[in-house]
Amino acid sequence: MPGDENAVNTLLLVHGAWHGSWCWERLLPALAARGLPAVTVDLPSAAMDGNGAIGLQDDVQALYAALDRVDGPVTVVAHSYAGQPATVAAAHDRRIVRLVYLAAYQLDAGESTYGFHGIPVPDPVEGIAPPMHNPREAFYSDVPAQEAEQALRRLTHQSLRTFCEPVTAVGWRDVPSTYILCEHDRALAPHDQERMAARAQSVHRLPSGHSPFLSMPDRLADLLVRNETAAG
Repeated sequence: MPGDENAVNTLLLVHGAWHGSWCWERLLPALAARGLPAVTVDLPSAAMDGNGAIGLQDDVQALYAALDRVDGPVTVVAHSYAGQPATVAAAHDRRIVRLVYLAAYQLDAGESTYGFHGIPVPDPVEGIAPPMHNPREAFYSDVPAQEAEQALRRLTHQSLRTFCEPVTAVGWRDVPSTYILCEHDRALAPHDQERMAARAQSVHRLPSGHSPFLSMPDRLADLLVRNETAAG
């Protein structure tokens, strides 16, 4: 409630490309055990039907709809691709009071995933992108075998458009941001994360691969709690 010094922000956990809200299943109980409320959202760009017409703005709208389900201020925790819709949404919605980029794309205006990596934009951009080569190694290099195999079976297609469309508004210029850099990431190279982390107000590091919510959920939960406490 307003004026309650003990109130904490709700975390909105936003999954990356090819994933769904299922990827947070190990992190959610760890957050709950620490008294940190959290909700999840499924982005329409990652859908089993592989609708290639869906793009960045559709994901931004999904974030707005998720915010409607939360009372009070929100910290958005965005993983990987989700940094892009989170960046845009935070520029337009004051319910987002903090951004956490978890091995995520903290892009500037006019940048896209492909542009950031120097990859030519295909023509046309409609279509679907299958999971990147060797997703077991890229996404789950340090995840226990059983959990990794379960995650691999749940991966889906991703709209190609989401990698090509540029960020149009930049929330992290006005909203406090934290970058969590995954030091052993094999999907988004740590040196690329370093470039984007320079845009954040604070930086934390985890000795993890691309998916610490599966490989070290308790350690990630502790970090998120400390980040909220320090910011509050």
